[in-house]
Amino acid sequence: MYLYPLLVIIAASSFGVVSTIIKLAMRSGFSVSEAVTSQFFIGFCIALCIFLVTNRSKFSFNGVKFLILAGILTGLTNIVYGHSLNFLPASLAVVLLFQFTWIGMLISCISKRQFPSRIESISLLVLVAGTIPAAGLMDVDLSQIPFQGWLWGLAAALCYSFFLFVNGKATASLTASNRLVWVSFSAFMITAVFQSPEIIWNGTLFNEGLWMYGLALGLFGMIIPVFLFTMAVPKVGLGMSSILSAIELPIAVMVSVILLSETVSPLQIAGIITIIIGTCLPTLLNKNGLLSKHKMSKQTMAG
Repeated sequence: MYLYPLLVIIAASSFGVVSTIIKLAMRSGFSVSEAVTSQFFIGFCIALCIFLVTNRSKFSFNGVKFLILAGILTGLTNIVYGHSLNFLPASLAVVLLFQFTWIGMLISCISKRQFPSRIESISLLVLVAGTIPAAGLMDVDLSQIPFQGWLWGLAAALCYSFFLFVNGKATASLTASNRLVWVSFSAFMITAVFQSPEIIWNGTLFNEGLWMYGLALGLFGMIIPVFLFTMAVPKVGLGMSSILSAIELPIAVMVSVILLSETVSPLQIAGIITIIIGTCLPTLLNKNGLLSKHKMSKQTMAG
């Protein structure tokens, strides 16, 4: 009951660290495009090393279409989200990205042809209530936001939702290291097309120190979340994974406070607490439901 939801939370928390690392890279003089490219290139290199060290079977090409698509969606999420920052304040971009909570639930309902459960609906309402204050959006003037900014922000949320959906398609025929290689390779290739592949050969990556940020980004933005999502989302389901993944926003805010010395208002703290409650709610309510069912079954057997 707890293991796979916990893995989804850890994966989403890992993603939450990425924005702060990118900001640290920007403080060192690198662009967002360079940081994102280093993330997926080094992530692919790490995945390849893990495969060569741990895998004893042959490299498999069976059932890779979902993994390639997952990698493409991972890269597109970062590309589109970065582009939205050209039109939006960071707080609004985060809020739009986090619309993946209800978009993911909608995709889940359409694919399963059923409505969300009462627990999932309550959690979504709690998450929406906490997202706006947690992101510090209360002080942002929305009247000057260009229309294309809204589109890019929602497109990032859509890409992330489909990334979770594709990760829910279990690929039992492949080992974990094999899955990592395919996802990281396709993510790097799509990123190289639209971002800054020249950092690999012009000295920016290794001679100017970008590799340090790329290593951290590769681990927290590729290896850890992809490995855990691929393992846990098929067990937890897309709807519940979307809810649990909302923990990414509180983690992003907390890490930025620790590493970037950013200030957090009492209203943001209240929003963060609300989001944490919303992500924990399904597991807690399911636990109570399972306990009550267990007690009823024992009473029935005793009778």
